[in-house]
Amino acid sequence: MKDTRVILPEKEMPRAWYNVLPDLPRPLDPPLHPATQEPLCPDDLAPLFPMELIGQEMSQEPEIPIPDDVLDVYSLWRPTPLVRAWRLERALGTPARIYYKNEGVSPPGSHKPNTSVPQAYYNKKEGATRLATETGAGQWGSALSFACNHFGLDCTVYMVKVSYEQKPYRRTMMQVWGADVFPSPSGQTDVGAKILEGDPDCPGSLGIAISEAVWDAATHDDTKYSLGSVLNHVLLHQTVIGLETRKQLEMLGESADVVIGCVGGGSNFCGLALPFVREKAEGSPVRLIAAEPTACPTLTKGLFAYDFGDSAKMTPLLKMYTLGHTFVPPTIHAGGLRYHGDSPILSQLVAEGVVEPVAFTQNAAFDAALIFAKTEGIIPAPETSHAIRGVIDEAVRCKEEGKEKTIVFGFSGHGHFDMAAYECYIAGDLPDYEMSETTIERALRDAGVTEG
Repeated sequence: MKDTRVILPEKEMPRAWYNVLPDLPRPLDPPLHPATQEPLCPDDLAPLFPMELIGQEMSQEPEIPIPDDVLDVYSLWRPTPLVRAWRLERALGTPARIYYKNEGVSPPGSHKPNTSVPQAYYNKKEGATRLATETGAGQWGSALSFACNHFGLDCTVYMVKVSYEQKPYRRTMMQVWGADVFPSPSGQTDVGAKILEGDPDCPGSLGIAISEAVWDAATHDDTKYSLGSVLNHVLLHQTVIGLETRKQLEMLGESADVVIGCVGGGSNFCGLALPFVREKAEGSPVRLIAAEPTACPTLTKGLFAYDFGDSAKMTPLLKMYTLGHTFVPPTIHAGGLRYHGDSPILSQLVAEGVVEPVAFTQNAAFDAALIFAKTEGIIPAPETSHAIRGVIDEAVRCKEEGKEKTIVFGFSGHGHFDMAAYECYIAGDLPDYEMSETTIERALRDAGVTEG
């Protein structure tokens, strides 16, 4: 019988996160204060984040030790398996070897607790009693609820309204772990109330939900803000994925030719891909492919420019690929990929050609999801399905060219709470959205975003 899963022993779990900042081709452009538009200093972020996370955001240390209390919680599901997709390979008739890093085995069912656990830990350590956050598809909200429950923190989640309605059991999962969950825009904040006054039927966006969570944290002394993607410290925590993957490939005597992940803000993709950036910098030909939806084509059609991370312009300005902070994407089912911007680290790697972005329609992604579910047996989240689409396309290309390659992708989460999306797909009721250049130019113009 062929070996299918590569399992690292717990003692091989990474004891430090990998910090890519010292290995970038050039330093990131600094985040700017939302009021003065001058470079931020650590004290500017103190009302929102604990100092330990602020330090990680700016650190130039190549490694950041993982606290023992975090490792203890990680051990509930880490190390995660690296799985050979034998059945998918056979179905495609490809000479490619396909592996996936299964982050869906975590208690909340995705990669998100890799950062929610340390964020809750550091906030608890520095005296916060409540965390406020946003969530799109609900994976981040459920992960932070899980982590807050573990460390005895209260948790408030502003969930993008369309996802709140599409994914009721994600909401219930958060509530099981003790979180208060509100559809965003909500009447709980001045930001949400103002938006509802102008548009009572607003479906919401991650930009709006971020504004609500930031407002909540900024107006309560006992509360800090927690973000599930985009920021440097979030990507740092996620590198346990790629660090484990490299060890597992070494155990097999393999090296990756292609690394693929889906992209909303960048945490899942970068968690897998960043440990391979150093390899690429040292001359490895490994390709790093970031898959996003055509309905929110930030990397493939956005502008690399300074922009706010939220709709109400309360967050710092970040140099990133953006569609404009006022952009409200169509209500596709991959709610975790519906963000107007991307991580500054990922954006710079795309701008410099280190990472290749691709975009897929949601029907193309669900086509791939069903192929994967019928061959490998696991129903993927709609977000993950974009990565699987990229994998299948690469594997078919290997077949056409007669090339053997090792393809590794991030299985960011299962789709057990996404049955409404699959129901629509099977019924043929899933629309595709492709943003035109005119629509994107208007969105950028409305947000006042210009190049440079």
